[in-house]
Amino acid sequence: MTKSKFDFDTDIAWCPGCGNFDILKSLKLALEEDNVDQEKLCLVSGIGQAAKLPQYVKTSYFNGLHGRALPVATGINLSNPELTVIVHSGDGDGYGEGGNHFLHAVRKNPNITLVIHNNMVYGLTKGQGSPTSQIGFKNPVQTEGVYEPPFNAIATAISLDVSFAARAFSGDVEETKNILKKAISNKGFSLVEILQPCVSFNKVNTFSWFKKHSYYLDDNYDSTDKLNAFKKANEKEKFALGIIFTNPSKGILVEEISEYETKKQPLYKRRPDLEKLQRVLNG
Repeated sequence: MTKSKFDFDTDIAWCPGCGNFDILKSLKLALEEDNVDQEKLCLVSGIGQAAKLPQYVKTSYFNGLHGRALPVATGINLSNPELTVIVHSGDGDGYGEGGNHFLHAVRKNPNITLVIHNNMVYGLTKGQGSPTSQIGFKNPVQTEGVYEPPFNAIATAISLDVSFAARAFSGDVEETKNILKKAISNKGFSLVEILQPCVSFNKVNTFSWFKKHSYYLDDNYDSTDKLNAFKKANEKEKFALGIIFTNPSKGILVEEISEYETKKQPLYKRRPDLEKLQRVLNG
């Protein structure tokens, strides 16, 4: 990989072989190819191995509390709609501690991209079952194996009319990069779930397991067909990879909240329409 303006010369605290390395590479490639302005980019994260990623990119970032990245990212987007706002979160951070925020961010549709690093385990806290762990997965807490069905975030987001939902595999850097580019350019809330191995604490859902249990949607697939997208998201044997659902008609939050003279004006310079804001938040 050639030198990128987003490269940051620092030690990276991930285990050798971790899928996060490839996700970081895909993100930098996407930002570089789309010529994203370094000074108009903000990465946001909570806590976890995935949440370390913003610290390895040469740009502005906000690293907050466990599961609380989405409210911060929404606030950043509303304060300055010119910024490209990307959240990096894990399956535990984003769907467990941050599950409630995830649901309402999909509903409100801020113009941000949520990238979930899904390794089906809590990696930072030493291998407990996460919301996406498969039934039967044995770990230090569930010693007899996980008994709850895994949380299906893609299907949940589609049921809430998400603006954009996609799934990728960390081992395929090129396709992951392409999916990230489309997510970042989408106007509205974009969900990209990236399947990735945890080499230290998940010896079941490995690199080869994900390769065997996933496939790419074909070129004729219609991502605007909600019913079919929901079926794809709920497939059990293999995970569909690619852009699963798009909802281009959904208006973004910052345009709904306030009509202001110049869209380039940051939030602190605008006069908010509080009555309209209340109507939007009440659905």
